[in-house]
Amino acid sequence: MSVIPRPTFSLVAIAALTWVAAGAFALAAEPDDDERPNILFAIADDWGWPHAGAYGDPVVQTPVFDRVAREGVRFEHAYVSSPSCTPSRAAILTGQWHWRLEESANLWSTLRKEYPVYPDLLEEAGYFIGLERKGWGPGKVEVGGRTRNPAGPTFASFVDYMEKRPDGTPFCYWFGSHDPHRPYDAGSGAGSGMPLDAIRLFAHFPDAPEVRSDVADYYFEVQRFDREVGEMLALLDKRGELDRTIVVMTGDHGMPFPRCKSNLYDSGARVPLAIRGPGVATGRVVEAFVSFTDLAPTFLSLGGVDVPEVMTGRSLVPLLGKGAPDPREIAVRDHVLVGKERHVPAQEKPDMGGTPMRSIRTTDFLYIRNFRPDRWPAGTPHHERATLEGSWLGDCDNGPTKSYMVENQDGDAEHRRIYDLAFGKRPAEELYDLKKDPDQIVNVAADPEYAPVKMELESRLMAELRETGDPRVVGGAERLEAYPYYGGSPLWPGLGDEE
Repeated sequence: MSVIPRPTFSLVAIAALTWVAAGAFALAAEPDDDERPNILFAIADDWGWPHAGAYGDPVVQTPVFDRVAREGVRFEHAYVSSPSCTPSRAAILTGQWHWRLEESANLWSTLRKEYPVYPDLLEEAGYFIGLERKGWGPGKVEVGGRTRNPAGPTFASFVDYMEKRPDGTPFCYWFGSHDPHRPYDAGSGAGSGMPLDAIRLFAHFPDAPEVRSDVADYYFEVQRFDREVGEMLALLDKRGELDRTIVVMTGDHGMPFPRCKSNLYDSGARVPLAIRGPGVATGRVVEAFVSFTDLAPTFLSLGGVDVPEVMTGRSLVPLLGKGAPDPREIAVRDHVLVGKERHVPAQEKPDMGGTPMRSIRTTDFLYIRNFRPDRWPAGTPHHERATLEGSWLGDCDNGPTKSYMVENQDGDAEHRRIYDLAFGKRPAEELYDLKKDPDQIVNVAADPEYAPVKMELESRLMAELRETGDPRVVGGAERLEAYPYYGGSPLWPGLGDEE
């Protein structure tokens, strides 16, 4: 197997994807060993935008994230490579689009050792590397020839890690919380005093007490993640190292609710992201589009390590430094790509593939290309042709909101409409006018008025997918369909056991 070379991005330049040269600012200068910053990367499991106080959410309380955003840089348009745990985390580690990573484009797969990951490269450069809880995954690392999780060696806690860290050595720590992944403690949010009537529901959710309580339970775990990161910052502050540590807080994709996680809408692909630390501007808000593929090049640049040519992401360092001009004046991405392959094998037998789709998101539009509109985006509905006995809508996490929507789908026209938005089949093309429809509900792809926009976005998307070697465009997509699913069920081990 050969690693796909880094594209030239000639078309990308035309599309204004160019980053300012990293050497223009102090943060990007190659640092001496004793000046290299520590890196604390804190990632929540299934935490999506805009569920943080810094983004205006009126209910969830995230004082630590809000502090990081206030004392550093808050990103308004941060997007995952894929709204599914394994490929999202693979893109973070490799700095590449998930569709370039063979098996790791899918959930419950492997990440081959041929793909360089930033923790290994920083470790080779003298950083002390560590992982707590969920790193890359879920999947089987040994199948890809690795002997440890690609995010690093595992430690019991941040305290344990810091005690074992060699004196004077810069560190790079991955804190992978399992919050706010399902299942939840039913009623935990309401029981903590959250005002359910103040919760801002996505437009594709039914407004029902069961749904509001479910969202509050999700908020409860978001707050627990926030508190735990706060404890880590307090330890660094006590040790006198907080101000020489780059702190990054984010989530791996959207919330585990219908039409969120495992979907390319903002509710599934857009995430909170804030960065603070030495040399980082204070109180900056960046509107430019950034991708999770940009994190590995950023961490390597901060550590003074050359970014491998195979990485398709771009360092965010120019957007962080105090010496940088207003980020609105920098030639940055005016769009971002997101994609999905197989989340779980939840289609009708014998077709056990995923629901491959790609999107291009600009300021004004979201265009989605569904490569298999014949398949169910959320998995096969529960009926006599279900993939497995008892399986139903397997690409959407089980929970009260999902149950309510299924049980009430025929209650009236509004419940049916909302059910179809989440669980119905979708056409080959979707287009949303974000100025008129910020909730991404009304598909205007078939409207003649939008034909020029659709044609332009489809052309830009396909050109960039071609240039980055996407098998869905250049050939070889059958391999993405055939890779094993390493979970556990009678037919496909692990079906429904996403972690």
